[in-house]
Amino acid sequence: MATGDAPVSQCQKPTGWLGRLNLWRMNVSHSKVTDWGLAHVSIDKQDTILDVGCGGGRTVGKLAVMATQGKVYGLDHSEESVIVTQKTNARWIESGRVEARQGSVAQLPFPGAMFDLVTAVETHFWWPNVPAGMDEIFRVLKAGGKLILIAEIYRGANTTSARLAEKYASKTRMKLLSVDEHRALFVNAGFSDVQIIAESDKAWICGIGRKPNAESLDRR
Repeated sequence: MATGDAPVSQCQKPTGWLGRLNLWRMNVSHSKVTDWGLAHVSIDKQDTILDVGCGGGRTVGKLAVMATQGKVYGLDHSEESVIVTQKTNARWIESGRVEARQGSVAQLPFPGAMFDLVTAVETHFWWPNVPAGMDEIFRVLKAGGKLILIAEIYRGANTTSARLAEKYASKTRMKLLSVDEHRALFVNAGFSDVQIIAESDKAWICGIGRKPNAESLDRR
């Protein structure tokens, strides 16, 4: 596992040719865990979807295939990621089905109650303030909309990579959370019907939560 500043920064915010190489690697290496995670949510063909931390854009493309009459937005704070996402999804963008923007989860450039689904794959442990990011996602979700966090690493998983990630977390600045901490993250942000699905032998984790309907929110 890389612990130097340069490799870590390229994971957090890809730049230049090294960043493009890393984004290509992400598109390949994150595909299986993405498919596993997305299998736990139903996606309607007319859904409006946001992929936070879209990286190289492969998840955006997968979502566009499923939401055949909807629209998928990719968002990343890396300019390089937005460029690669646009290239990866050129045909979807040309048809108006996909849009990629530069921005931060700390201040999402979208109005409230816009999305049916928000996805975040291999990204939330890099957010500068994870609870604040959850609050922003909650804001832009429609009532009844869902958030799904997907990652191939979490604290307490029974793999060598997970143990190394925990060991070097102070150097890499990864905010690794346990299963229970993932659950608390969703609950504290106001999500209901929270599910945390983990495969310890792979270190894969998937967290799902639903934004309550208006009546439930009024009672909070």
